[in-house]
Amino acid sequence: MNYSYTIKAFGEFTNLELYEMLRLRSEVFVVEQNCVYQDLDNKDPKSFHLLYYANDELAGCTRLLPTGLSYDDISIGRVVIAPTFRGLGLGKKIMEASIAGCQEKFGKSPIRISAQYHLSNFYQSLGFMEQGEPYDEDGIPHIEMLRN
Repeated sequence: MNYSYTIKAFGEFTNLELYEMLRLRSEVFVVEQNCVYQDLDNKDPKSFHLLYYANDELAGCTRLLPTGLSYDDISIGRVVIAPTFRGLGLGKKIMEASIAGCQEKFGKSPIRISAQYHLSNFYQSLGFMEQGEPYDEDGIPHIEMLRN
């Protein structure tokens, strides 16, 4: 399989790229995870977005947020892998690219995430450490994590 990714500011998207990203986020976060929530939270226009492709098909994406938008630290959010591309190790690849993208766009500084709690060990393998106690977000246990 041929993998590639691009990082774009919101205004750099083509209509098709924007549609595919929002469709994937809706497919997983709203439909699959059965969470009725407002995905379009006014943070997208102020963020960078990593689009990860497998054989020219959108396999996953993340949102790279500057300091002050979600946290006092830079952040990675809206991490999603398309169901048809799960189990191929793309989660690690997309997160490594997202960490590098944050450092490229915002400089070397701590990165804070809100992780689904059952994925805590995965994020720890990428250098994130749990911060505080688990909490409920849209009916799914989450935990804040920080990578220095």
